[in-house]
Amino acid sequence: MSSSATRQNRPENIAIIMDGNGRWASRRGMPRIAGHKRGVERVQEIIRVSPDIGVRSLTLYAFSTENWKRPITEVAGLMRLFRLYFRREAKDLIAEGAKVRFIGRLDGLPEDIKQLARDLEERSAHNTRLNLQIALNYGGRDEITRATRQIAQDVAEGRLKPEQITEDVMSSYLDTSGLPDPDLVIRTSGEFRTSNFLPWQSSYSEYVFVDECWPDFTPALYASILDRAAIRERRFGAVAG
Repeated sequence: MSSSATRQNRPENIAIIMDGNGRWASRRGMPRIAGHKRGVERVQEIIRVSPDIGVRSLTLYAFSTENWKRPITEVAGLMRLFRLYFRREAKDLIAEGAKVRFIGRLDGLPEDIKQLARDLEERSAHNTRLNLQIALNYGGRDEITRATRQIAQDVAEGRLKPEQITEDVMSSYLDTSGLPDPDLVIRTSGEFRTSNFLPWQSSYSEYVFVDECWPDFTPALYASILDRAAIRERRFGAVAG
């Protein structure tokens, strides 16, 4: 496959498990929060370059439901970073054409962060250059549990019949309703786990695991991963051609 054909066949819908900020900092004798700060800078770069390399939808795993188990000081530092990022970068995200959507249990976050997230969603709703999903206080099992609970309620109240429940209907109850499933899921830092990230949506996704920690995940590495993924054959259970 030629280089131009490879670029044309790059996956368009990408999800990233941004792992390794703390380890990146610890290896350099720095506090873990310094790694998270560097990770935020990397987020900015990756978002900006995504449309230029053919990405139409990007979902970033920013904070999981399990991350609350981390030390209180680290969690507090992450919340400060979220506040700073949403305030400082909102204008640039909107100017660059990103339509921002948050997935996860936002009602479990501090009220000011929740409001900043909702404001960013509203202000960017008209954009079309990049669909950007930020998974914040997100857990795949929690998402499916919440969706199932809502389906059960709708059935009990007569809005939905059990025989109407299909995979498409189930998908419509998830946080990602209306969004394409990821073609490719990337995880940084050398770990080989999916970590409760988009379990329903990624059932047929390709996976790439890279050794680099998130602060070292450069735009060049990003593009090279998409090029390698472009030559994979996705069969969705069918026989190879």
